[in-house]
Amino acid sequence: MNQKVFTPTPAVKTPQAQGPSLSGHYLSSRLRFDTWNQLKIAASHLAAGHGDAARLRQEVGRGIGLLEPIESYWAFPGRVIFEQVVRLFDDGHYHRLSYLVQRIVRALTSRSYRKRGLTLADLDESADDGAEPASQSGGQRAGIIDRPYFEVLVVDDTNYEGEQALREGLEAARRPEDPFQYEVVVVPSFEDALIAVLMNFNIQAVVVRYGMPFRSRHQLEVLKHCLHGLDEERLESLDPTERATMLGKLIAEQRPELDTYLVTDVSLEDTAGERTSAFRRVFYQQEDYLELHLSLLRGVRSRFNTPFFKALREYAEQPTGVFHAMPISRGKSIIKSNWIQDMARFYGMNIFLAETSATSGGLDSLLDPHGPIKEAQALMARAFGSRKSYFVTNGTTAANKIVSQALVRPGDIVLIDRDCHKSHHYSMALTGAQVVYLDAYPLHDYSMYGAVPLQEIRKSLLELKAAGKLERVRLIILTNCTFDGIVYHPLRVMEQCLAIKPDLLFLWDEAWFAFARFAPTYRRRTAMYAAKFLQEKYRSAEYAEEFARSTDKSLLPDPAQVRVRVYATQSTHKTLTSLRQGSMIHVHDQDFQRVEGAFRDAYMTHTSTSPNYQILASLDIGRRQVELEGFELVGKQIEMAFTLREQIKLHPLLAKWFGFLTMRQMIPAQFRPSGMEMYYNPELGWSAMLDAWENDEFVLDPTRLTLYIGKTGVDGDTFKKKYLMDRHGIQVNKTTMNSVLFMTNIGTTRSSVAHLIDALVDLANEFEQELEDASPSRQRARARALQRVTAQLPPLPDFSRFHKRFRDGDATPEGDIRSAYFLGTDEDNCEYFRIDEDDIDLAMRGGRELVAASFLTPYPPGFPVLVPGQIVSREILQYLRALDTKEIHGYQADLGIRVFQAAALEGMNP
Repeated sequence: MNQKVFTPTPAVKTPQAQGPSLSGHYLSSRLRFDTWNQLKIAASHLAAGHGDAARLRQEVGRGIGLLEPIESYWAFPGRVIFEQVVRLFDDGHYHRLSYLVQRIVRALTSRSYRKRGLTLADLDESADDGAEPASQSGGQRAGIIDRPYFEVLVVDDTNYEGEQALREGLEAARRPEDPFQYEVVVVPSFEDALIAVLMNFNIQAVVVRYGMPFRSRHQLEVLKHCLHGLDEERLESLDPTERATMLGKLIAEQRPELDTYLVTDVSLEDTAGERTSAFRRVFYQQEDYLELHLSLLRGVRSRFNTPFFKALREYAEQPTGVFHAMPISRGKSIIKSNWIQDMARFYGMNIFLAETSATSGGLDSLLDPHGPIKEAQALMARAFGSRKSYFVTNGTTAANKIVSQALVRPGDIVLIDRDCHKSHHYSMALTGAQVVYLDAYPLHDYSMYGAVPLQEIRKSLLELKAAGKLERVRLIILTNCTFDGIVYHPLRVMEQCLAIKPDLLFLWDEAWFAFARFAPTYRRRTAMYAAKFLQEKYRSAEYAEEFARSTDKSLLPDPAQVRVRVYATQSTHKTLTSLRQGSMIHVHDQDFQRVEGAFRDAYMTHTSTSPNYQILASLDIGRRQVELEGFELVGKQIEMAFTLREQIKLHPLLAKWFGFLTMRQMIPAQFRPSGMEMYYNPELGWSAMLDAWENDEFVLDPTRLTLYIGKTGVDGDTFKKKYLMDRHGIQVNKTTMNSVLFMTNIGTTRSSVAHLIDALVDLANEFEQELEDASPSRQRARARALQRVTAQLPPLPDFSRFHKRFRDGDATPEGDIRSAYFLGTDEDNCEYFRIDEDDIDLAMRGGRELVAASFLTPYPPGFPVLVPGQIVSREILQYLRALDTKEIHGYQADLGIRVFQAAALEGMNP
């Protein structure tokens, strides 16, 4: 008779008979932590006799009942300690209960359980059961204190004796020299395994035992995250081998960084032949616990490994005589100085010991890697799901130029998001591409742009096809996610574009989206995930049959012709751990060998021959972090964003003056067939969010928080500088006339969220007081200010057009930025018009077409509103005059906009 791994005392009466609700918590781990804290308070009051005893007992019982299923998925506090919590409550030992719960909460908060295996004897001041199972004595093992800690999930419908045998077998295999320490979590079923990997961020490895049942006895909402869209009846009917294989695949889908192992009782040779790549290794009947133990450590070590960081540390520790460049190397020019030793005191010596021009001595060359940099880039590719990854130390500005120069030839047609980063526009001048600008949908009420509708992209491709120019179309460049958090559906975009041109290249600028790989819901909207998915789909027999049967192939790429060629650039330093300018290029290109030489030359062109080794080391260490704790950190980042949104919404005073823009306000309804307007629905839970992220054309990244401040009458730039930065020391990302953009990241803490809320409360009180005290004249002034930031906003201009001298006929809109750019470098071809004077209006009213001779880029929004060769429209002029920013790159305040003289345009050859 099988005994469940977790057996709570039946005396605990949980009111949620159908399984506990996760309420509005995005992370069940946050619900767990909050529930333990609430239990601590209630148990303390119950022990002290403060308040209604019956009510407090009910509150404590409810907390224990909620925690009971959740704790079965965590190694600490574990079964023995939690059962003691239950016994103390049932027996009325409230003082001991309070003490034990406080110690548990302290260990969870400080994470001390990760450094030493806390036992019941450690936590309960008068435990009556001194016998501890082997699994609870981990911290007492000699020599393992302070080693990195993780948890191993074992999926096995075993009895108590079987579980103990497993724990004891792994315990006996441990050695003093082990680099890591771990504890074991045992769950009995397929569903329990999925719950555990989504709930418990400490899990780094999964051991799947052949023959486990499908259903869990817990009905938790977290299951919807991974069973969404799957045929549960079919999963339940699978034979044991198929079920184990499917579990490995689903775990890899949800958390691809985890190592999975299969333990089977059937013929090892037969199983090994059937197993998928989801399993790192197959074991037979757990015959060798030492091999399993060593495999667990080896798997985690492969992610913990940081080849270049390790090499740089070892180099810094070597005594070295420097007869090369860089006097600052090893700090020599600083420590010998009488005047600049404060630099060494500020930074410490390690940074200078690691500062070198050397590529030998255990180091490597970024431009021609053969050692630790090459290995580190291979590990980066594994972590981000690419075929190849490259480090970039000049930021994503350089990464974008590298990719464009490698892929685009003069005369190629490139479709490009008009609102993308300026580096892409400059790349078009560099490569000599013929550019078709794609307009994003506008959000006039907030002075910002959204994203480019798929219909707009397809329309441009079909127009080029009709004009006989499709063969010249080389590349599409889109930004995912946008500055303001609009996220594309890359899989759908690429599939429909490949149906029109099967060898089309894609460059996805994911400067703000590097973190997305490590959240299951987000991952499906990343370029590398979509590229891998599409390649596997198009090579399958099922797709070939679907294509053959289809009578309408307008949305289906031909499997005999299609090539998946996808590139992504990411600003690692923006959303993950890296020093400033640390960026990456990820490649999933089936034909990369055809462009690898050009890529290498482009990389050489834009990469310094003296790359910053500290940036490279930070990229290496940042990769280690996301492979081992990215799932946890990104989940908390998203949870922080939801918390911040909810706090503003629920606080009456804050809601009066401020509000975070929602999907309804930032994504028009035609792009949201799910109809979702809020992330969490009390009736549907998070399932609406899952539906939207799976099906909607665009979704909103909740970690990009656009705060609407229009009700204050203060423009965004003033609010940013005067109210947030100067008064409260709060930095924000960007502003518009009536909004400021915040973002949470993996470094955001609950205290920083609380600080922001406190600051906004202070400002709201100030605005409230000003409103109450306002004289009639002040009220009129406030009304004018409100009009200026809410009702008098200029319409956002679309791309006008290229002048005819820079176009290849009138049938299609592409333009030659390169020719216009270099024509504009000759001052004799140009003149200037100030936007604050009448001369420009008189010229335009007189019928003259003013043509930009240079890039004009206001910050914000940070993309060129004018590029060389583009007509200056009245809408663009109106927009420039209404901007609330004084920072406009390419605009000289004393001269104005640089445009071509009419004679220069007339003198060109068509």
